Amino acid sequence: EETREWLVKKIMDKKKDGGSQLLIKPLVISNDEEFIYIVGGSAKRLLLGAEAVGLVKECIDGSMKPFIYNNRKEYKDWTEDGDDFLSMAECQYIIKYELDNLRAQDEKNIPGYPNSKLYPGKSIFRRLQTSGIMIQVFPLHDKEELKRLRHQWYLRIKLAFQPIDQIQHYFGDTLGLYFAFLEYFTMALIPMALIGIPYYFFAWEDYDKYVIFATFNLVWSTVILEVWKRLSSVMTYRWGSLIMKRQFEEPRPGFHGVLGINPVTGRKEPIYSSFKRQLRIYLVSVPFVCVCLYLASYVMMIYFDLEHWALAYHQEQQSTFSSLILYVPSIIYAVVIEIMNRIYKIAAELLTSWENHRLESSYQNHLVLKVLVFNIVNCFSSLFYIAFVMCDMKLLRQSLATLLITSQILNQFVEALLPYWLQKRSSRKIKKKVKSLNVDTDYTLLEQIHLEKDMDTYLGTFDDYLELFLLFGYVSLFSCVYPLAAIFAVLNNLTEMYSDALKMCRVYKRPFSQPSANIGVWMLAFETMGIIAVVTNCTLLGMSSQVSGIFEDSKRDLILTVAAIEHALLALKFILAFVIPDKPYDIQVKLDRLEFESLEALKKNQQMKLSSESLTDDDDAMDS
Repeated sequence: EETREWLVKKIMDKKKDGGSQLLIKPLVISNDEEFIYIVGGSAKRLLLGAEAVGLVKECIDGSMKPFIYNNRKEYKDWTEDGDDFLSMAECQYIIKYELDNLRAQDEKNIPGYPNSKLYPGKSIFRRLQTSGIMIQVFPLHDKEELKRLRHQWYLRIKLAFQPIDQIQHYFGDTLGLYFAFLEYFTMALIPMALIGIPYYFFAWEDYDKYVIFATFNLVWSTVILEVWKRLSSVMTYRWGSLIMKRQFEEPRPGFHGVLGINPVTGRKEPIYSSFKRQLRIYLVSVPFVCVCLYLASYVMMIYFDLEHWALAYHQEQQSTFSSLILYVPSIIYAVVIEIMNRIYKIAAELLTSWENHRLESSYQNHLVLKVLVFNIVNCFSSLFYIAFVMCDMKLLRQSLATLLITSQILNQFVEALLPYWLQKRSSRKIKKKVKSLNVDTDYTLLEQIHLEKDMDTYLGTFDDYLELFLLFGYVSLFSCVYPLAAIFAVLNNLTEMYSDALKMCRVYKRPFSQPSANIGVWMLAFETMGIIAVVTNCTLLGMSSQVSGIFEDSKRDLILTVAAIEHALLALKFILAFVIPDKPYDIQVKLDRLEFESLEALKKNQQMKLSSESLTDDDDAMDS
C-alpha cells in the first residue's frame, strides 16, 4: 500500500515537484493479488508533452516544424480545444515518455521495498519493472477506432493498398513503416514474378535466357532498395519523424553495473567496463555462434544423407509413393531449420543480454548480427552446397521450392493462426471470470483490461523483417534457377499482410509507438544480401554448360571472365545506388530550409541574449 500511494502521488505531482502531472485512476477489483491503474493526461498536458518530446507537425503553410504550444494556432488541423490534434499513437508515446522520465530525487529505495535501491536521477518505472513490482505497462485499444481500422484493413478481402496512414496514426511510425515496406516489397516482386512465369517453362541451362534473367535480377535488387529509401523519406517527412530530433538514449532496463556518474549527463547511473563487455563478446559469444554454425552444418550433412537414401529408394522402387518420398527429406529439413532458428534466437537474446549493453540500439545491433549470421548459414548453406559443390541444379530447384513453401506455411501457422486460436479460447475463459467478480466498476472496461493484459506482448518488428529478409534472399540468390520463387514470395506476402494485420488487432497487446525515420539496420542487411546475390548469380552463370563450353580449353579464362562480369555488375550496383538519391529533391530542399531557419532562429536568440546582457551591464554602470 505504501508503494502504491507513493507512486500515485509521484504520477500526479506537478512537473516542478518532480512528478509527471498526469491523471491516474485505480481500477477497483475484489482480490489483493493485483492492482490495476489507468493512466492518462488532459489535452493541454499532452500538448505540452508533445513540445517536450519534440513532435513535428504540419503548419498551415505546408511546412513541417517542431510543435510549440504557444504557436499552436499556426499548425494545420488545429481546433480550439486541440482534442484531436495529436494521434492516439502520439498521445501514448508522450505518456510513456513522461512515465519513463519519472525520476527519483531524495529516495534511497522504493517505499515498502528496502532491497529495491534508488538514487537521484534513476527512472522509477524502470526500477519498478526490473524489481518485479510492476508487472506490465501497456496501452489499451480504442475499440471504435480499432473497429474502423480493421474494416478498412483486413475484414474486406479486396485488391487494394493498405491504409498505411491510418495504421501509422493508430500504431505509430515503426509499424506503419513495416507494413509500408511489406506492401512495397510485394509490389516490387510482381515484375520478377511476371518474367519468371514464361521463363520457368524453358530449361535454365539456356544461356541467353539465363543471362537476361540473372542481369534483371541483379538490377532489380538494387533499384527496389534505392526507390524504397526515397518513398520512406517522403512518408516519414509527412509523419514528422524524419525531422524529429533524436532523444538522448537512456540505459536499457536490463543494464547493470557499479553506480557512477555519466560524464555526458552528470547523472548517477550504472557504469560497466567496455573492456569486460568485449571479453564477453569475443571469448563467449563468438565461440558460441561458431559452435551453432557448426551444428547447422552438421544437420545439413544429415539432410544430404537423407536425400541420397530417398533417391536410392526411388531408383529401386520407381513408384508414385517413392516419387513422393523424394520431397520428404527437404520438408523435414525445412521444419528442422525453423525449429533451430527459433531456439537459436532465444539463446542469442539471452547471450546478448548477458553481454550487458548499455543502450537499446547497441543491444539490437548485436542481436541482429548474431541472428542474421546464423539464419543465413542455416537457411542458405544447403542451397550453396548443392549449387557449387554438388552442381545438381535439379536438386537445387527442388530444395529451394520445398524450403520456400514449407517455411511460409509454418510461419503463417505459428505467427498468426495458432496464437489467434489460443487467444479465442482464452477470451472465453476471461469473460466468465470477469462476470464472476463482484465489483462496482464498468464491466466493459474491466473485461477489456483483463482480456488485453493476458494477451501476448508484441516484441517488435524483428521477426517480421527477418522473414522478409530471408524471402528476399531466396528470390535474389537463386530465383534464376527457380523463377517461380518470386510468385510464391508474392503469394506469401499477400497472406502475410492479412495475418499480420489480424495478429496486431486481435492477438497481441497494443504496442507503444516509437518514432522511426527508416527501417534501421535492416536496410544494411538487405543491401548486403544484394551484394551476395551478385557473386552467387555470376558464379551460377560461369557454371552453366554454355559458358563452360565457350571456355572449354582454359578454366583460368573462365574464372577471369566471370570475375570481370561480377566486378562490372557490382560497379553497376554502386553506380545506381549513387545516382538515385536517398531523398527526393523537394524533400531535401525542405529539410535544408528547416535547418537554415533553425540556425537563423538560434542566432537571433543569441543576439537578443547578448543585447539583454549588455543593457543590464549599462544599467549597473549608471547605478554606480
